Amino acid sequence: MNINRRQFLRRAGMITALGLGSSFVITSFGKKAVAEASGSAKAPKDLQAKRWAMVVDMSKFKTDADYNKVIEICHSIHNVPDFPNTKDEIKWIWKDDYLHTFAGGHNEYLNERVKEAPFMVLCNHCENPPCVKACPTQATFQMADGIVAMDFHRCIGCRFCMAACPFGARSFNFKDPRLFIEKISSEYPTRTQGVVEKCNFCTERLAKGLLPACVENSNGGLIFGDLNDPNSEVRKIISTQLTIRRKPELGTQPCVYYLVGGGENA
Repeated sequence: MNINRRQFLRRAGMITALGLGSSFVITSFGKKAVAEASGSAKAPKDLQAKRWAMVVDMSKFKTDADYNKVIEICHSIHNVPDFPNTKDEIKWIWKDDYLHTFAGGHNEYLNERVKEAPFMVLCNHCENPPCVKACPTQATFQMADGIVAMDFHRCIGCRFCMAACPFGARSFNFKDPRLFIEKISSEYPTRTQGVVEKCNFCTERLAKGLLPACVENSNGGLIFGDLNDPNSEVRKIISTQLTIRRKPELGTQPCVYYLVGGGENA
């Protein structure tokens, strides 16, 4: 089914008016149609996977410059605003300490260097994303390749997805973000006040056959690939080395893995 954004919203509005609700919309049109309507449709030469995943090798992040380079490239191409007040901060990828990254059940005798080391943090693109279930308009949805994406035009700013996300991976624009972007990039659309946003695993770059910008600028610290492909680098790392995930006990099945074996921060 090939429909544009306007056609999708018109049909969705008709269905809502009939009282059938958003669950009918996602079921009737399918995730592919929702992806197309949101502008996330794939190109013929796109990078494809059955389940995209990322490995964060913390041994590659040794200085503030290593972190900042990744954060800055992500935020610049995605038009992430730089609000002067940290309470308004918008984050797609950022660094946080061990206790906040891996909250709960800590070993009290854990090496102090590990406790104090910053970790690279982003949306986990969970296999069972609670944010998708919480969104009443399907502005947040899961694509066939596992990426948890957003259609900013459908976001009504209810912030239910933020409440549902146990990783704090979503940010809300309390102010007009366009006023706080030093140089607007043409690679990605800007957002408006009252909209939630987050990392999207660079779906717009995957559609062009490119890896996520953070991966290309991480000096090997971020490894991206198909978790379902036994020959992919991410699958080989996860299968042969010790990796951990954030809050695995919650059952969301995060698709971002942290390599802890043999690394400097391990």
